[in-house]
Amino acid sequence: MTRHRLVLLCTLAIGLLLFVWQLGSTGLVDETPPLFAASARAMAETGDWLIPRVNGLPRYDKPPLVYWLMGALYALPGQQAWNPLGTWAARLPSALASVALMLGLAHTLLRWPQRSRAPGSTALAAALAYGLSPLALVWGRIAVSDALLAGCLGFSLLLSWRCYAAGGRRWWQAWLVLGLAVLAKGPVAVLLLGLTLLLFGWLQADLGGLWARLRPLPGLALTALVALPWYGLALLVEGEPFWQSFFGYHNLQRFTAVVNNHQAPWWFFVPVLVIASLPVTPLLLLGLAQGLGRLRWRWLPADPLAPELSLQRFAACWLLAVFLFFTAAATKLPSYWLPATPAAGLLVALAAQRCRRWAWGLSLLLTAVLAGGFAAGPLWLPLIEAPEMPSLVAELLAAPWVPLAAAFWALALLLGAWAGWRKDALSGLLALQLPLAAFVPAVLLPLVELGDRLRAAPVRELAAEARSARRPSEPLAMLGMLKPSLHYYSRRVVIFEGDEPQHLLNLADRLRHESRPGQPASTSAQQPSVLVVIDSGTAAQPHWQGLKPQLLSRRGIYALWRLERSRLEQRAAQLQRQGVAADWQLQRPERY
Repeated sequence: MTRHRLVLLCTLAIGLLLFVWQLGSTGLVDETPPLFAASARAMAETGDWLIPRVNGLPRYDKPPLVYWLMGALYALPGQQAWNPLGTWAARLPSALASVALMLGLAHTLLRWPQRSRAPGSTALAAALAYGLSPLALVWGRIAVSDALLAGCLGFSLLLSWRCYAAGGRRWWQAWLVLGLAVLAKGPVAVLLLGLTLLLFGWLQADLGGLWARLRPLPGLALTALVALPWYGLALLVEGEPFWQSFFGYHNLQRFTAVVNNHQAPWWFFVPVLVIASLPVTPLLLLGLAQGLGRLRWRWLPADPLAPELSLQRFAACWLLAVFLFFTAAATKLPSYWLPATPAAGLLVALAAQRCRRWAWGLSLLLTAVLAGGFAAGPLWLPLIEAPEMPSLVAELLAAPWVPLAAAFWALALLLGAWAGWRKDALSGLLALQLPLAAFVPAVLLPLVELGDRLRAAPVRELAAEARSARRPSEPLAMLGMLKPSLHYYSRRVVIFEGDEPQHLLNLADRLRHESRPGQPASTSAQQPSVLVVIDSGTAAQPHWQGLKPQLLSRRGIYALWRLERSRLEQRAAQLQRQGVAADWQLQRPERY
């Protein structure tokens, strides 16, 4: 028992290092996280905890759990002292969900070691295989709901298997946690859990036993008891707009049609699967094959396993369920793979217990390729094009971070090869993972801080200057690159428009006719000027020339203008005579 506690303590320490260390040292990353953060902060400040609202509009895209957790942190006193950039409160739910999932994976393997001779090593390796996934690292440290869904759904699936392995004990736990997953992202959580259980019960040839132990009918009633009250209240208060936006657009339409240009080929998640488990993807593929087992061609069921020894098969079905479901969806995003990363962590660690030489050798080869890629940084860094960060390449070449990354990956390669040769693949896997865990705070986080300084800090600085320069009731707009962090840090309603001629016309028309809480419509006589944040590329467009704006500040590629609305309206009328039409009143499902 003491050894088990030590493994869990090590898992906790590494999880905090990966996901919580310096979590608030950088600002919010555009484009989506500031929308979550602003909505949650508005809940805490207004006391309206039912419907998230951002920039004066309701935000129906996600259920409220992530907003509630963020909002509870925003409600704490002393924000300027411990949360000056707003990122501790916004990112902590994602980070803690990721750490908790690492602990859940480790505890499950400690409790049911799957014939492992070294259960502590297997448990720690599985937690690290999940925590070091590039997808888990990215989404576990940003202010969106994906990591919270992965955490809640992952725990629900782990508890489902644990109930099956334990003969039906505590069957209700999985369904209660599933209710939280539905409040984190929506009904997709029920579909993914259901598909996983169907695949698992079919391969085990034990659908009846699975049904009897998990008791899905009373279980789904518990899930509904947790999740449905909010959905019912939201529908009662908001009515048809909520139904059409949340259920129609953000759930049904995302599955059946391409939204926001997120179109991808059917095989999109194959490279995502490969990248998400680097450098140990060969172990993942081996673990997937081992989990499925030797299929028999009569309806393809595999040989049944004892319930307490079936975790690898369950993880294989879990990963396949995510793969099949989102491959069938029309809209595809890399973040959709995140619910599969805990299953991938289990498969990697369990494959290392009875590893084939080719899988471990290919994993070391991939580690060597990545180490060599970092070492060759001076050759490929000049090829990076980053219009928002013109000095990025020069700063990367001058800084030690890329060579240091090569050193950490080379160390992982050497330790992994040495331990794998001296002992076994499981020991080699742990030896490879530990330098990569150190790579995150030593190299990856400083690189993130560099990106924040070059890309996000200029918008934060202009937001502060817009607040200080603003005249009473003067509106604020952003043109060209649309950065919701301007709204978050300025604490102002911002009119966002693009860089085309119709967007200039939209701006003039919206100032006159659109009203939002905190930003009433006005004429140019009532409010003669507007503050405008504009990037250099947009400012160079012909339709923005000759307006004689007053330059108040310049930060990076952005400028802060004070623009006379009379000149703006004259240019808008000129464009209208040329046949340009305003389109801001057209219905858009994701306005902010």
